[in-house]
Amino acid sequence: MRRRIVMSMLAGVTLLASALFGSGAVAAQAADVPPVFGTDWHDPVTAAPSVDRPHTKSCQVTLADTQFRDFTPYRGAYTPPQGCGDHWSKVVLRLDGKVKGRQYDRLGYLHVGGVEILRTSTPEPSPDGIAWHVEKDVTRYSDTFRSPRDVEMLIGNVVDDTYTGVIDVHVTLTFYAGRPAERTPDRVLTLADTPDGTTLTTPRNSERIVAEVYATGSGGGCEEFWYLTVADPASYSCKADHGPYREVQIKVDGQLAGIAAPFPNVWTGGWSNPFLWYVLPAPRAFNVRPVEYDLTPFAGLLDDGRPHRVEVSVVGVPAGQSGWSAPVNVLVWQDAHRAQVTGALTVHRATDIANSSTYTPGAENRVDTDAGHRLTVSGYLDTSHGRVTTTVTRTLANTSVHRWTDGENTDGLDATWSDDQTVSVGGHGPARTTHTHLTYTMNGATTIGTDNRLRTVLTLGDRASVVELRDGRRTAWSRLDDTYNGDAAYTINVPRDQRHAVGTSSERYRLYGSDGCYDRSLTSVQGVLTEDRERC
Repeated sequence: MRRRIVMSMLAGVTLLASALFGSGAVAAQAADVPPVFGTDWHDPVTAAPSVDRPHTKSCQVTLADTQFRDFTPYRGAYTPPQGCGDHWSKVVLRLDGKVKGRQYDRLGYLHVGGVEILRTSTPEPSPDGIAWHVEKDVTRYSDTFRSPRDVEMLIGNVVDDTYTGVIDVHVTLTFYAGRPAERTPDRVLTLADTPDGTTLTTPRNSERIVAEVYATGSGGGCEEFWYLTVADPASYSCKADHGPYREVQIKVDGQLAGIAAPFPNVWTGGWSNPFLWYVLPAPRAFNVRPVEYDLTPFAGLLDDGRPHRVEVSVVGVPAGQSGWSAPVNVLVWQDAHRAQVTGALTVHRATDIANSSTYTPGAENRVDTDAGHRLTVSGYLDTSHGRVTTTVTRTLANTSVHRWTDGENTDGLDATWSDDQTVSVGGHGPARTTHTHLTYTMNGATTIGTDNRLRTVLTLGDRASVVELRDGRRTAWSRLDDTYNGDAAYTINVPRDQRHAVGTSSERYRLYGSDGCYDRSLTSVQGVLTEDRERC
């Protein structure tokens, strides 16, 4: 797709956004669907489930109630809730937003005590105005919420005579009394800035350490569409030295500690066609999920009480190219019965990154990419309950076929990313193994006809399979399949009221496993919600 169109769509973005439209609501009949998009459409929705809430006493705290007109952050103060104790069975974040007029999609974040608890993007509004909300289970950050903290939030925005949409948000935390179903981290840490870079100092009795990175390519440049970049000598407008392969890496004291495939986020102006996303956003668009790294094999090194250099980088980004943001939280579980835990890293094996990107010129230009990487790390800790060994093996793979014509009037991609991880924990108790298989898919094309009609047809997939074993026997499992399909067209280079835009978008979110079943489908036509169906 033409970069000059796509890059203008974003100037500034599970646990995913929960739906606004109730499952019991009646979808519109065919007679209610207009022939083209009008000046208003249904509020944004998603098929993902809302956050389950306990039936216990609850307390609510407001984190932010503000408007965003520019790039000035909102700053406030958080005070822990009164009357619900200092340990909670669940903590739920809710963002309510509204905007009207004309505005691009915008990227935003929310920090409490420096900890990033939400990364989000916004829908593009109708002239008459829309409202939406996002819910997220943030129980894992309970340690942060037990003390008064500074609050900082920003959804960078531009308001002028053309882009009139002021983004109005109200954000709350609701605390539910009781004990959580799973043990939450004892500490939630952020990296410290030092003259030598960012450092991390963990408690000396840390027995499990997990880093999470909210990695997003954004900002309106080519790294927003990193999956379409090509290397020389290909004649394409977005270049990268080694093609489209990206990998988010974390290093400890210069040693590779974790690898991950970034999620191919598509914001609500993406693929040159906001009419795809007015009602149904792409998976994860409103609630960006962080990539996670189990750093427990490095705990023997990190538990010496000293600061250690921790760096996050994105492999494949051209030197000097901006456009990636990667804030880091570190979650720590401590040994309650020992002031200091000792151990060592015993295994560190990494393959070379395989990255083949082959250009074939022609009437339809083509780049075929086949890339991947594998890392295995293992370490032990001598804890109060004996020696515990943790081994983490992670394997990444990316294949894609990118086709385009001269002038990029036809531009298409068929891509798959996989991120497989096995974490094995062995000690005096039963051996525990967790297999996680993540798959992301993107298959679509944008074409511009001789009549200046731009059409985008696109399918996105977000899939995950998790299996937990105890001494080789399966004890829990889950499978997620979140699939989006869209087909939208409009006339370019004409006033808005002459675009004659049409579009059909659908999403089906299926989650099955040992905890039950959830299956919901939504369909939108010309901005009208025509299907809302549950199957479980």
